[in-house]
Amino acid sequence: MDWVYSGKDAEFCPAVAMHNFLPVAYFEGQFCDFSDAKLSIATHALHYGTGAFGGLRGIPDPTGSGRILLFRLDRHCQRLSTSARLLNYDLPADKIQAVIEDFVRKNSPDKSFYIRPFVYTSDLGISPRLHNVEKSFFVYGLELGDYLSPEGVTCRISSWYRQEDRSLPLRGKISGAYITSSLAKTEAVESGFDESILMNAQGKVSEASGMNVFIVRHGKLITPGYEQDILEGITRDSILTVARNLGIEVVERPVDKSELLIADEVFLSGTAAKITPVRKVESYNLPTNRPITDRLREKLTAITEGRDDEYKDWIFAIDLG
Repeated sequence: MDWVYSGKDAEFCPAVAMHNFLPVAYFEGQFCDFSDAKLSIATHALHYGTGAFGGLRGIPDPTGSGRILLFRLDRHCQRLSTSARLLNYDLPADKIQAVIEDFVRKNSPDKSFYIRPFVYTSDLGISPRLHNVEKSFFVYGLELGDYLSPEGVTCRISSWYRQEDRSLPLRGKISGAYITSSLAKTEAVESGFDESILMNAQGKVSEASGMNVFIVRHGKLITPGYEQDILEGITRDSILTVARNLGIEVVERPVDKSELLIADEVFLSGTAAKITPVRKVESYNLPTNRPITDRLREKLTAITEGRDDEYKDWIFAIDLG
């Protein structure tokens, strides 16, 4: 695969995959060619960030069975439904799931891919509100390999702070919230790093630009809790469950900036990023021996590929035959 670097030790992303969209989209209640799914420049959500999105990965079954495997489809659909409720939009999780299943069958992807479902205020207007405004839902996808370098990334502490739940509903993936992520990501890349880590208003570690943060110290897996204004990540939840079942001690608590610099291991997690090691924070190089990170990454890979019967209920198989 070809890769693009943006600056020294900066962004690492697939050159083609980030723009190789799947041919069929779901838009305005029906399936259509991706190129025909278009919005008006007056769309309400475009102006006010009144949308919410999800994201999940799928892969062709490595056994060659002709099936597509989706990771924790039910949880992703439920989270998007919950996000929609924050926008005053009743969109049942089972409806989202039915559309995604049909979407996968119609596209029949033959490579690893990413699905982006999106709910939004679709009315044309200039008044910021969530009442008396039309809402809608679309789905599209793209081929996606490794979003970040599997060899590890460099991170800087962002000058931007993570929003607080009292000012923005952080339990949902609200599109307007990602202006902070965008500012932090660009700041990191333009200053020679791959990723950013944002602190919260209390000065504690919150999350990366679009990923949760984990550290390992003295054999314990530590991550900021929900009270630290983090997104309730599904990959994060999966890692915590797997770690506990492997006998790894898990601690959810506030994390100080200095702990990132002296940690035995640091990694990021997310649907796109999966488990990505951090090799450097600011000017501090981190250990290259990452036994817990590697163990969790190998386990999660086996689960997503349908090779682990203990977690077979996390994998939703769609038969393309």
